[in-house]
Amino acid sequence: MPTYKNIIESIDENILTITINRPDKLNALNSLTLLELKKAIENAYDDHLVQGIIITGAGKKSFVAGADIAEFTELTELNGRKFAEKGQEIFALIEHCLKPVIAVVNGYALGGGCELAMACHIRIATENTFFGQPEVSLGILPAYGGTQRLTSLVGRGLALEMMLTGEMIDAQKALQAGLVNHVMPGKEEAMLKAKEIMSKIFKNAPLAVGMVINCVDSAISKTEDGFQVEANSFANCCKTSDFREGTSAFLEKRKPDFKGE
Repeated sequence: MPTYKNIIESIDENILTITINRPDKLNALNSLTLLELKKAIENAYDDHLVQGIIITGAGKKSFVAGADIAEFTELTELNGRKFAEKGQEIFALIEHCLKPVIAVVNGYALGGGCELAMACHIRIATENTFFGQPEVSLGILPAYGGTQRLTSLVGRGLALEMMLTGEMIDAQKALQAGLVNHVMPGKEEAMLKAKEIMSKIFKNAPLAVGMVINCVDSAISKTEDGFQVEANSFANCCKTSDFREGTSAFLEKRKPDFKGE
């Protein structure tokens, strides 16, 4: 497993945990952290030992409190576009990963931190979590996919209110709005919940799980016909060994033994 400066990786029971580890900076996403995160996700794509990924932040105060503002001082129109596109590319890697990715969100998830959480497939927050997109207070806007994903998750009205005022919402309001799936008392309980969900997912056919993720991604795509993607994915499932195993196991009243084939 590679050694990184700003993230920590660990693997247990086929779950890769990626921890953003800059607690003195509230885990702010600087360029190096984003690069390391990209490498970790890319490696997980091809690692057969990794069946699912948890992304979280070090310490109790913050999941990720945004991008590193110190790096903003040199932004211009030209490199600002590249800055946004680079972040979008990395977060798209997470969103389109065919292995389940769960964010365990502890403390502040602001700006790029909120965007990182939204790129994950499932979000579990602790009771002390606050979400926000305060970029307008800096004269900019969410640029790592935040305007698109927040609107998709919570609806146009709340998304606009959050992004135009820059105000935060707490974990319970995020739960009510559909921004998070579960709220747990603390980090330990949130991690246990994430692992419980992963264990349920791991019981199912991995190829079908990946295709579900792909179909859901297509639901918000501007270029794909989601219904056609769904039909094509169903057809692809029908030719797998896992499909034959799943149906046979059901008829024989036994647990299936999926191989991801």
